[in-house]
Amino acid sequence: MTGDPGSGGAAFLLPVGEGPDGAILGLLAGALESGAVDALLLPVPLPAGDSFAWILTRDPAVAAGGRPLPPVMPVQGARALRDLTRKGESDVRILALMRPCEIRAARELAKLGQVRTDGLLLASWDCPGALCSKDHVADPDGAGRRFAGMIAAGSPDAGGGVRSSCPGCVDFSMTDADVHFGLLGEQDGALPVMAGSPAGRTLLGSLGLTPAAGTARWKLRAEMERERRETSRRAADEAAGSKLRGAEGLLSFFSACIGCRICRAVCPICHCRLCHFDSETPRPDPDAFFDGAELRGGASLPANRLLFHVGRMTHMSLSCVSCGQCSDACPAGIPVADAFGFVGRAAREAFGYEAGRGDGIPHPLRTWRRIEPDGIGGLVRDAEPGACAHE
Repeated sequence: MTGDPGSGGAAFLLPVGEGPDGAILGLLAGALESGAVDALLLPVPLPAGDSFAWILTRDPAVAAGGRPLPPVMPVQGARALRDLTRKGESDVRILALMRPCEIRAARELAKLGQVRTDGLLLASWDCPGALCSKDHVADPDGAGRRFAGMIAAGSPDAGGGVRSSCPGCVDFSMTDADVHFGLLGEQDGALPVMAGSPAGRTLLGSLGLTPAAGTARWKLRAEMERERRETSRRAADEAAGSKLRGAEGLLSFFSACIGCRICRAVCPICHCRLCHFDSETPRPDPDAFFDGAELRGGASLPANRLLFHVGRMTHMSLSCVSCGQCSDACPAGIPVADAFGFVGRAAREAFGYEAGRGDGIPHPLRTWRRIEPDGIGGLVRDAEPGACAHE
């Protein structure tokens, strides 16, 4: 959530010069050169200029080619962290620069035992949203200009072609980051850099930055933007809820699904080594499938597509951070994130749980409790009787 700098309790001023990109790169390079961290994880443009990739580097010269504020998110940063850290402890101190939703996904994966945070510092920035990858690929220069306008305004409303999940994202600012760049607080050629943890304060204090007199401008602009996005989120949830009622609503919403499962492949939360839907268990028996099709007068193809989406919702909706990666990758143009965001928020409200918080509260599905969480019984009772998919 937006608000105070956090347990780090300190804010500093970073001169921006010609723009925040270069200033942030300079701070990251300074942290590397001073020995405050051993390596940086940040996005860099691909040679073709139409996308970005994550790099882990110890070389300040390589890091200088990075793009700390990329307009798109082709690979969710939490997935990169998972691949780097899940195999065990390391004595390498890494500073990773990510969007707030990527950091929230990393915190959630840490609770699920998929990301190790030992020696890891997470840095974030006020995110105005992410552009759809296909629009960026079609016109990288035009997309870059639109995103620059979004950065200046601090809002997805200032640009076109943003992910559908971004206008309603209320966790766009400082959310459990060790270091946060307050782009919304830029004033007089400097922007506030906040410490969100004692480790973040130690890092920033070692770089010779000028302490900030206050962060009132940043807090005010962030809260105003959050209020706008809350209004958008309520409207989006109302629209999604009306489309997802009952089995017929779900079938209609996912009717264009071609069964490619790319939404699962790009999701930072889906982490099973072998997905149930890739195993032998869910594969329909050919004779039974054709017998059922004959009885019903037809069959929905691909088979089990609704079961796949409902199964994924059941599996990971409590941990969904609404990054929009699934919708961005869907070749059929299904707004998958709208459905998962709506269902996830309802599920988390029932469990009293917030995804992506480094608050020490364990994941509900990894913790046994004798008393049923409030609201679960009501959700079951309100479910449509006999609502199931016969695909």
